[in-house]
Amino acid sequence: MQQNANLTDRLSRRLSLFLFLFLITVLVQAQTITSPDKNLSMTFELAANGVPTYQLTYKKKPVIKQSKMGFEMKDVPSMMNDFTVAKTEQNSVNDTWEPVWGEQKTIRNNYNELLVTLNQKEHKDRHIRIRFRLFNDGLGFRYEFPQQPELKYFIIKEEHTEFNLTGDHKIFWIPGDYDTNEYAYTTSQISQIPGLMEKATIDVHAQHPIKTLAVQTPSMMKSSDGLYINIHEAALLNYPAMNLNVDPKTFKFSTHLTPDAVGNKGYMQTDTQTPWRTIVVSDKATDILASKLILNLNEPTAYEDVSWIKPVKYIGIWWEYFVAGKSTWAYGKETNVKLTDDYTKLTPSGRHGATTENAKKHIDFAAEHGFDAVLIEGWNIGWEDWFGNWKEEVFDFVTAYPDFDVKEVQKYAESKGVRVMMHHETSGAATNYERRLHEAFQFMQDHGYNSVKTGYVGKIIPRGEHHDGQWMVNHYNYVANTAAKYKIMINSHEAVRPTGLHRTFPNWLAQESARGTEFEAMGGLAPDHATILPFTRLMGGPMDYTPGIFQTDLSYYHGGEQRVNTTLVKQLAYYVTMYSPLQMAADIPDNYTRFPDAFQFIKDVALDWDDTWVLEAEPGDYVTIARKAKGKNEWYVGGITDENTRTANVRFDYLPKGKTYIATIYADAKDASWNKNPQKYTVRKVLVNSKSVLKQQLAPGGGVAVSVKEGSKQEQKGLKKL
Repeated sequence: MQQNANLTDRLSRRLSLFLFLFLITVLVQAQTITSPDKNLSMTFELAANGVPTYQLTYKKKPVIKQSKMGFEMKDVPSMMNDFTVAKTEQNSVNDTWEPVWGEQKTIRNNYNELLVTLNQKEHKDRHIRIRFRLFNDGLGFRYEFPQQPELKYFIIKEEHTEFNLTGDHKIFWIPGDYDTNEYAYTTSQISQIPGLMEKATIDVHAQHPIKTLAVQTPSMMKSSDGLYINIHEAALLNYPAMNLNVDPKTFKFSTHLTPDAVGNKGYMQTDTQTPWRTIVVSDKATDILASKLILNLNEPTAYEDVSWIKPVKYIGIWWEYFVAGKSTWAYGKETNVKLTDDYTKLTPSGRHGATTENAKKHIDFAAEHGFDAVLIEGWNIGWEDWFGNWKEEVFDFVTAYPDFDVKEVQKYAESKGVRVMMHHETSGAATNYERRLHEAFQFMQDHGYNSVKTGYVGKIIPRGEHHDGQWMVNHYNYVANTAAKYKIMINSHEAVRPTGLHRTFPNWLAQESARGTEFEAMGGLAPDHATILPFTRLMGGPMDYTPGIFQTDLSYYHGGEQRVNTTLVKQLAYYVTMYSPLQMAADIPDNYTRFPDAFQFIKDVALDWDDTWVLEAEPGDYVTIARKAKGKNEWYVGGITDENTRTANVRFDYLPKGKTYIATIYADAKDASWNKNPQKYTVRKVLVNSKSVLKQQLAPGGGVAVSVKEGSKQEQKGLKKL
């Protein structure tokens, strides 16, 4: 009996020890953090076979079910399983910072962090870290590869990060592609993507659609239980851009990195890390647009002097190339031209737009109406033979056509207090641009240019590389950083979609990287397009959308049925809803003189802001935003709708209490719409205060724009209260 009792006691102690060790293991293997406001919860744990996983909930609703993480390597064993947790660390941050420019003067950076160190014992304790940051508006996480004896150089074959969604969400998407983001958006359920992909993959220059089922980021979704979910990335440095593989049956997304010319995804050397993978989530669509999570995950700028970086409002010799039919980028009629040719011997086409005379005309207009700069496209040699030939030395970026006098134009601009904006179209030949970059920037500096619009139309050189691959990502960042050394601001077109790097490179004012206004002249944009962009493309950073088209019926120029699918007032609203510190009045100047009262809003609207309020929003349907101009008692409101008429609800509770202001309201006329009477609008002035609410009818494809200023007692006299 005593022996049995001793045996039972020993078994009991061993069982207790086993349970204790099991609980300790569970505690080590599974770690949970919550957001500062407790609404979000993220759990990391190792699944069977030591596979890293994470899951995310919002207000106890699942957002991301258990999802795997890891890497498949080309030249070393994979980092997908056989991990043990070596260490976990937690940290909390709650501070603020001030951007050089932006939607807010001050940004709060508040998160709880979990850092997990994982070991692979069978590979001599090779280790990796995964850093999670949980904000009130979402989750960011990245992989970190510390310097270590068993991991120095490695090639990524694929990153295997999953986003295991909870259902068949509504999604706003464009096809996965290595070279272009200029597709029109499709709205569907996830399960419907396969049947719609062929139709969605429209013809776009230099495209390279992904052969498997994939969509691009930022990917915006709405669940059936009312959650808004946005998946993207932050701080894209020395790494390829991410697309998302789609499983339409299980609703599981996974990373699909852009390959290089030989099929590899990334070349890494420790100590290094990936970009952050971001999941912004809320039960309010307005919170998605207000999120600063992506910006907060980028590093502060290292620039010691940022005083030269200023927002820019500009006009340009540009839209006339698309619609007027009277001018073109090219000087000569020939189509087989080399940089070494004598351009004075070319046969003039008689339609060259970037002439000294035309430049002066635009400078006069800019000076008269208070614009900062004039963009002049087509000033430099090479445009006769620039597109579609995969040609390397197309432009030299310093030699002007015979009918454009660089010094005379610059001297004239200086006399008028206007800057000239440089244009560098590379035709995709990034190698040629890098060889000539310092000479081109020095040329700009010598001639008074402080901003440049870069372009990457066409297939990339080095041949076989892609616009969104690691090589080109490094190129774009190199251009921005090099430009800062010459105190030059960058506006890049056809570049990889932004990931918040304008915090690190604040001279990188804006990008195109989506389907912008130029496509209104090439088939048109759907009326809901601009209600989707703030939830997708603009999540990563400002866009040079080039708004302000007043002559929306393009048959005005050359017949036909092509039109801009908005009302004139919606074009005004874009200056508020499509945030950018770089804003163009894109129409031909003569069209603005026909609508001087509407043009006043473009002249008045600010570019830099103290604060922003997203008043109402629903992706694909409507957006209404209010902003306060930096350092001024001026507020501007923009509201837009899709093809449906609706009432915008504009409140003014952000105005200082107890004071009255003058609101100038630019509204669609009652019989206006994007396809009928698009230029009909009204302008009225009323008095508003913090208790006022404007309920404004928006026409189909229309909008509303409001400017709010103090005004003197004399100016307020006689005006009615709203």
